[in-house]
Amino acid sequence: MYHSKISGLGYYVPDNIITNNDLAQKMDTNDEWIQERTGIQERRHVIRGEDTTTSMGVKAATIAIERSGVAKEDIDFVIFATLSPDYYFPGPGVLVQRDLGLRTVGALDVRNQCSGFVYAISIADQYIKTGMYKHILVIGSELHSTGLDMTTRGRGVSVIFGDGAGAAVLSREDDVTKGILSTHLHSEGQHAEELALIAPGMGKRWVTDIIADNDPNDESYFPYMNGQFVFKNAVVRFSEVINEGLQANTLEVSDINLLVPHQANLRISQFIQQKFRLTDDQVFNNIQKYGNTTAASIPIALTEAWEQGKIKSGDVVVLAAFGSGFTWGSVIIKW
Repeated sequence: MYHSKISGLGYYVPDNIITNNDLAQKMDTNDEWIQERTGIQERRHVIRGEDTTTSMGVKAATIAIERSGVAKEDIDFVIFATLSPDYYFPGPGVLVQRDLGLRTVGALDVRNQCSGFVYAISIADQYIKTGMYKHILVIGSELHSTGLDMTTRGRGVSVIFGDGAGAAVLSREDDVTKGILSTHLHSEGQHAEELALIAPGMGKRWVTDIIADNDPNDESYFPYMNGQFVFKNAVVRFSEVINEGLQANTLEVSDINLLVPHQANLRISQFIQQKFRLTDDQVFNNIQKYGNTTAASIPIALTEAWEQGKIKSGDVVVLAAFGSGFTWGSVIIKW
Protein backbone atom coordinates (compact mmCIF):
# COMPACT_ATOMS: atom_id res chain seq x y z
CA MET A 1 0.00 0.00 0.00
CA TYR A 2 1.14 3.50 -0.85
CA HIS A 3 0.86 6.85 0.88
CA SER A 4 -0.24 10.06 -0.83
CA LYS A 5 1.53 13.39 -0.57
CA ILE A 6 0.65 16.94 -1.53
CA SER A 7 2.93 17.62 -4.48
CA GLY A 8 1.53 21.02 -5.51
CA LEU A 9 -0.59 23.83 -4.04
CA GLY A 10 -2.27 26.90 -5.52
CA TYR A 11 -4.97 29.43 -4.74
CA TYR A 12 -6.88 32.25 -6.37
CA VAL A 13 -8.98 35.06 -4.92
CA PRO A 14 -10.71 37.87 -6.84
CA ASP A 15 -9.07 41.29 -6.88
CA ASN A 16 -12.25 42.97 -5.62
CA ILE A 17 -11.70 43.73 -1.90
CA ILE A 18 -14.78 44.35 0.25
CA THR A 19 -14.01 45.93 3.62
CA ASN A 20 -16.25 46.00 6.67
CA ASN A 21 -16.83 49.69 6.00
CA ASP A 22 -18.00 48.82 2.50
CA LEU A 23 -20.61 46.49 3.98
CA ALA A 24 -21.68 49.21 6.41
CA GLN A 25 -22.88 51.19 3.38
CA LYS A 26 -25.35 48.38 2.56
CA MET A 27 -26.54 47.26 6.00
CA ASP A 28 -26.68 48.33 9.62
CA THR A 29 -23.27 47.12 10.76
CA ASN A 30 -19.80 48.48 11.42
CA ASP A 31 -16.17 47.44 11.42
CA GLU A 32 -15.94 47.07 15.20
CA TRP A 33 -19.03 44.82 15.39
CA ILE A 34 -17.78 42.49 12.64
CA GLN A 35 -14.20 42.24 13.92
CA GLU A 36 -15.29 41.65 17.51
CA ARG A 37 -17.49 38.69 16.54
CA THR A 38 -15.56 37.17 13.63
CA GLY A 39 -12.08 38.69 13.39
CA ILE A 40 -12.75 39.51 9.73
CA GLN A 41 -11.48 42.82 8.34
CA GLU A 42 -12.14 42.28 4.63
CA ARG A 43 -13.09 39.63 2.09
CA ARG A 44 -13.04 39.19 -1.69
CA HIS A 45 -16.15 39.27 -3.88
CA VAL A 46 -16.24 38.39 -7.54
CA ILE A 47 -17.29 40.90 -10.14
CA ARG A 48 -20.18 39.25 -11.98
CA GLY A 49 -19.14 38.02 -15.38
CA GLU A 50 -15.45 37.86 -14.51
CA ASP A 51 -15.30 34.80 -12.22
CA THR A 52 -17.34 31.71 -11.41
CA THR A 53 -16.85 28.89 -8.95
CA THR A 54 -15.38 26.81 -11.77
CA SER A 55 -13.13 29.50 -13.25
CA MET A 56 -11.65 30.29 -9.83
CA GLY A 57 -11.06 26.58 -9.30
CA VAL A 58 -9.34 26.32 -12.67
CA LYS A 59 -7.04 29.24 -11.85
CA ALA A 60 -6.05 27.72 -8.51
CA ALA A 61 -5.63 24.28 -10.07
CA THR A 62 -3.40 25.61 -12.84
CA ILE A 63 -0.96 26.95 -10.25
CA ALA A 64 -1.08 23.74 -8.20
CA ILE A 65 -0.40 21.56 -11.25
CA GLU A 66 2.53 23.73 -12.37
CA ARG A 67 4.08 23.59 -8.89
CA SER A 68 3.58 19.83 -8.62
CA GLY A 69 5.67 19.11 -11.68
CA VAL A 70 2.93 16.71 -12.82
CA ALA A 71 1.91 17.03 -16.47
CA LYS A 72 -1.79 17.66 -17.08
CA GLU A 73 -1.84 14.45 -19.08
CA ASP A 74 -0.89 12.54 -15.92
CA ILE A 75 -3.79 13.76 -13.77
CA ASP A 76 -5.90 10.65 -13.15
CA PHE A 77 -8.93 12.04 -11.34
CA VAL A 78 -10.61 15.31 -10.27
CA ILE A 79 -12.38 15.96 -6.97
CA PHE A 80 -14.17 19.30 -6.60
CA ALA A 81 -15.56 20.45 -3.24
CA THR A 82 -18.09 23.29 -3.19
CA LEU A 83 -21.50 24.38 -1.90
CA SER A 84 -21.82 26.99 -4.65
CA PRO A 85 -21.65 25.21 -8.04
CA ASP A 86 -22.13 27.11 -11.27
CA TYR A 87 -25.15 24.95 -12.09
CA TYR A 88 -27.60 22.92 -10.02
CA PHE A 89 -26.28 20.12 -12.23
CA PRO A 90 -23.84 19.10 -13.57
CA GLY A 91 -21.27 19.78 -10.85
CA PRO A 92 -18.11 21.79 -11.50
CA GLY A 93 -15.80 18.75 -11.56
CA VAL A 94 -16.58 18.00 -15.18
CA LEU A 95 -16.30 21.70 -16.08
CA VAL A 96 -12.76 21.73 -14.67
CA GLN A 97 -11.92 18.61 -16.65
CA ARG A 98 -13.13 20.41 -19.77
CA ASP A 99 -11.58 23.81 -19.10
CA LEU A 100 -8.17 22.43 -18.11
CA GLY A 101 -8.14 20.18 -21.17
CA LEU A 102 -7.61 17.04 -19.13
CA ARG A 103 -8.06 13.53 -20.45
CA THR A 104 -11.51 11.97 -20.00
CA VAL A 105 -10.74 11.19 -16.37
CA GLY A 106 -13.35 10.77 -13.68
CA ALA A 107 -14.67 13.87 -11.91
CA LEU A 108 -16.30 13.76 -8.49
CA ASP A 109 -18.19 16.55 -6.73
CA VAL A 110 -18.16 16.75 -2.93
CA ARG A 111 -20.96 18.58 -1.12
CA ASN A 112 -19.69 18.77 2.44
CA GLN A 113 -19.51 22.54 2.73
CA CYS A 114 -16.94 23.78 5.26
CA SER A 115 -15.39 20.34 5.66
CA GLY A 116 -15.56 19.68 1.92
CA PHE A 117 -11.83 19.97 1.26
CA VAL A 118 -10.98 17.65 4.16
CA TYR A 119 -13.48 15.09 2.84
CA ALA A 120 -12.09 15.48 -0.69
CA ILE A 121 -8.51 14.98 0.51
CA SER A 122 -9.59 11.85 2.38
CA ILE A 123 -11.25 10.42 -0.73
CA ALA A 124 -8.22 11.18 -2.87
CA ASP A 125 -5.95 9.60 -0.27
CA GLN A 126 -7.91 6.35 -0.34
CA TYR A 127 -7.77 6.15 -4.14
CA ILE A 128 -4.01 6.64 -4.13
CA LYS A 129 -3.37 4.29 -1.20
CA THR A 130 -5.06 1.44 -3.01
CA GLY A 131 -3.02 2.05 -6.16
CA MET A 132 -6.04 2.97 -8.29
CA TYR A 133 -4.72 6.45 -9.15
CA LYS A 134 -1.32 8.13 -9.03
CA HIS A 135 -2.09 11.87 -9.32
CA ILE A 136 -5.39 13.44 -8.22
CA LEU A 137 -6.42 17.09 -8.51
CA VAL A 138 -8.39 18.28 -5.48
CA ILE A 139 -10.14 21.68 -5.57
CA GLY A 140 -12.14 23.70 -3.07
CA SER A 141 -13.87 26.73 -4.58
CA GLU A 142 -16.71 29.00 -3.46
CA LEU A 143 -18.67 31.91 -4.86
CA HIS A 144 -20.79 33.14 -1.96
CA SER A 145 -21.24 36.82 -2.67
CA THR A 146 -23.95 36.63 -5.32
CA GLY A 147 -26.16 34.44 -3.10
CA LEU A 148 -26.08 36.40 0.14
CA ASP A 149 -28.72 38.68 1.63
CA MET A 150 -26.74 41.93 1.56
CA THR A 151 -29.22 43.83 3.72
CA THR A 152 -29.51 44.38 7.46
CA ARG A 153 -31.78 41.31 7.61
CA GLY A 154 -28.92 39.07 6.48
CA ARG A 155 -25.99 40.76 8.20
CA GLY A 156 -25.40 37.95 10.72
CA VAL A 157 -24.36 35.64 7.88
CA SER A 158 -23.44 37.86 4.96
CA VAL A 159 -20.54 39.66 6.65
CA ILE A 160 -18.76 36.36 7.21
CA PHE A 161 -18.38 34.89 3.74
CA GLY A 162 -16.02 35.57 0.85
CA ASP A 163 -15.15 34.14 -2.56
CA GLY A 164 -12.05 32.22 -3.61
CA ALA A 165 -10.50 28.89 -4.53
CA GLY A 166 -7.64 26.65 -3.50
CA ALA A 167 -6.26 23.47 -5.03
CA ALA A 168 -3.85 20.64 -4.33
CA VAL A 169 -2.34 17.85 -6.38
CA LEU A 170 -2.06 14.61 -4.44
CA SER A 171 0.56 12.18 -5.74
CA ARG A 172 1.73 8.70 -4.87
CA GLU A 173 4.41 8.52 -2.16
CA ASP A 174 6.33 5.27 -1.77
CA ASP A 175 7.76 6.26 1.63
CA VAL A 176 4.94 5.34 4.02
CA THR A 177 6.48 7.38 6.84
CA LYS A 178 5.65 10.56 4.90
CA GLY A 179 2.64 12.18 3.28
CA ILE A 180 -0.91 11.86 4.54
CA LEU A 181 -0.74 9.68 7.64
CA SER A 182 -4.48 9.47 8.34
CA THR A 183 -7.84 11.15 7.83
CA HIS A 184 -10.83 11.20 10.18
CA LEU A 185 -14.40 12.07 9.11
CA HIS A 186 -17.65 12.51 11.05
CA SER A 187 -21.22 13.77 10.70
CA GLU A 188 -24.23 14.52 12.90
CA GLY A 189 -27.20 15.14 10.65
CA GLN A 190 -29.64 15.81 13.48
CA HIS A 191 -28.35 19.39 13.43
CA ALA A 192 -28.44 19.80 9.64
CA GLU A 193 -30.91 22.69 9.65
CA GLU A 194 -28.87 24.76 12.12
CA LEU A 195 -26.60 25.83 9.25
CA ALA A 196 -28.31 25.40 5.92
CA LEU A 197 -29.71 26.82 2.73
CA ILE A 198 -33.12 25.18 2.32
CA ALA A 199 -34.25 26.38 -1.10
CA PRO A 200 -34.25 25.77 -3.94
CA GLY A 201 -34.42 22.08 -3.17
CA MET A 202 -36.63 19.23 -4.30
CA GLY A 203 -37.63 18.41 -0.70
CA LYS A 204 -39.42 21.58 0.42
CA ARG A 205 -39.22 24.57 -1.90
CA TRP A 206 -38.22 24.35 -5.53
CA VAL A 207 -37.91 27.27 -7.96
CA THR A 208 -41.55 26.91 -9.02
CA ASP A 209 -42.70 27.37 -5.42
CA ILE A 210 -40.55 30.45 -4.93
CA ILE A 211 -41.82 32.03 -8.15
CA ALA A 212 -45.45 31.14 -7.40
CA ASP A 213 -45.38 32.67 -3.92
CA ASN A 214 -43.39 35.73 -5.04
CA ASP A 215 -42.89 36.56 -1.37
CA PRO A 216 -40.36 39.38 -0.77
CA ASN A 217 -40.00 38.19 2.83
CA ASP A 218 -39.12 34.62 1.87
CA GLU A 219 -35.70 33.86 3.39
CA SER A 220 -35.57 30.16 2.45
CA TYR A 221 -33.14 30.75 -0.41
CA PHE A 222 -30.65 32.64 1.78
CA PRO A 223 -28.22 30.85 4.11
CA TYR A 224 -29.39 30.42 7.70
CA MET A 225 -27.02 29.93 10.64
CA ASN A 226 -27.71 29.49 14.34
CA GLY A 227 -24.45 31.19 15.18
CA GLN A 228 -24.13 30.44 18.91
CA PHE A 229 -25.16 26.80 18.46
CA VAL A 230 -22.68 26.33 15.61
CA PHE A 231 -19.88 27.95 17.64
CA LYS A 232 -20.48 25.72 20.67
CA ASN A 233 -20.48 22.55 18.57
CA ALA A 234 -17.52 23.64 16.46
CA VAL A 235 -15.10 24.12 19.36
CA VAL A 236 -15.99 20.68 20.76
CA ARG A 237 -15.75 18.82 17.45
CA PHE A 238 -12.55 20.61 16.38
CA SER A 239 -10.88 19.49 19.59
CA GLU A 240 -12.14 15.92 19.34
CA VAL A 241 -11.09 15.34 15.76
CA ILE A 242 -7.64 16.90 16.20
CA ASN A 243 -7.05 14.64 19.20
CA GLU A 244 -8.36 11.66 17.26
CA GLY A 245 -5.81 12.26 14.51
CA LEU A 246 -2.95 12.71 16.93
CA GLN A 247 -3.81 9.56 18.87
CA ALA A 248 -4.13 7.50 15.69
CA ASN A 249 -0.53 8.36 14.85
CA THR A 250 0.90 8.25 18.39
CA LEU A 251 1.58 11.98 18.27
CA GLU A 252 1.39 14.63 20.97
CA VAL A 253 0.13 18.19 20.69
CA SER A 254 3.76 19.28 20.99
CA ASP A 255 4.50 17.41 17.73
CA ILE A 256 2.25 19.76 15.74
CA ASN A 257 4.34 22.12 13.63
CA LEU A 258 1.34 23.78 12.02
CA LEU A 259 -2.43 23.59 12.48
CA VAL A 260 -4.43 24.89 9.52
CA PRO A 261 -8.07 25.10 10.65
CA HIS A 262 -11.04 25.84 8.45
CA GLN A 263 -11.38 29.61 8.52
CA ALA A 264 -14.90 29.75 9.95
CA ASN A 265 -14.41 32.38 12.61
CA LEU A 266 -11.20 33.72 14.10
CA ARG A 267 -12.72 33.34 17.58
CA ILE A 268 -13.10 29.58 17.04
CA SER A 269 -9.48 29.28 15.90
CA GLN A 270 -8.29 31.30 18.88
CA PHE A 271 -10.34 29.14 21.27
CA ILE A 272 -8.76 25.96 19.85
CA GLN A 273 -5.30 27.50 19.96
CA GLN A 274 -5.70 28.37 23.62
CA LYS A 275 -7.16 24.98 24.49
CA PHE A 276 -4.23 23.13 22.90
CA ARG A 277 -1.75 25.73 24.15
CA LEU A 278 -0.35 26.31 20.69
CA THR A 279 1.78 29.32 19.84
CA ASP A 280 0.93 31.82 17.13
CA ASP A 281 3.57 30.16 14.94
CA GLN A 282 1.75 26.83 15.23
CA VAL A 283 -1.62 28.04 13.92
CA PHE A 284 -2.23 29.68 10.54
CA ASN A 285 -5.15 32.06 10.10
CA ASN A 286 -6.02 34.29 7.16
CA ILE A 287 -9.75 34.80 7.71
CA GLN A 288 -8.92 38.44 8.49
CA LYS A 289 -8.20 38.99 4.76
CA TYR A 290 -10.57 36.59 3.03
CA GLY A 291 -13.49 35.85 5.33
CA ASN A 292 -14.94 32.35 5.41
CA THR A 293 -14.49 30.77 1.98
CA THR A 294 -16.00 27.45 3.09
CA ALA A 295 -14.49 24.54 1.08
CA ALA A 296 -11.79 26.87 -0.25
CA SER A 297 -10.58 28.13 3.12
CA ILE A 298 -8.18 25.31 4.05
CA PRO A 299 -6.46 25.05 0.65
CA ILE A 300 -6.10 28.84 0.44
CA ALA A 301 -4.63 28.98 3.95
CA LEU A 302 -2.42 25.92 3.38
CA THR A 303 -1.05 27.42 0.18
CA GLU A 304 -0.31 30.76 1.82
CA ALA A 305 1.40 29.04 4.74
CA TRP A 306 3.56 27.03 2.35
CA GLU A 307 4.38 30.13 0.27
CA GLN A 308 5.46 31.97 3.43
CA GLY A 309 7.87 29.18 4.37
CA LYS A 310 5.86 28.09 7.41
CA ILE A 311 5.90 24.44 6.26
CA LYS A 312 9.16 22.52 5.95
CA SER A 313 10.09 18.96 5.07
CA GLY A 314 9.41 16.67 8.01
CA ASP A 315 6.83 18.97 9.63
CA VAL A 316 3.61 17.57 11.10
CA VAL A 317 0.73 19.55 9.58
CA VAL A 318 -2.83 19.15 10.84
CA LEU A 319 -5.89 20.19 8.82
CA ALA A 320 -9.22 20.38 10.65
CA ALA A 321 -12.70 21.55 9.69
CA PHE A 322 -16.25 21.74 11.02
CA GLY A 323 -19.34 23.01 9.28
CA SER A 324 -22.79 22.56 7.83
CA GLY A 325 -24.26 19.13 8.05
CA PHE A 326 -22.97 18.97 10.74
CA THR A 327 -19.80 17.44 9.27
CA TRP A 328 -16.25 17.62 10.54
CA GLY A 329 -12.87 16.00 10.00
CA SER A 330 -9.11 16.15 10.24
CA VAL A 331 -6.07 15.25 8.15
CA ILE A 332 -2.66 14.45 9.62
CA ILE A 333 0.28 15.06 7.27
CA LYS A 334 4.02 14.42 7.61
CA TRP A 335 5.38 16.89 5.06
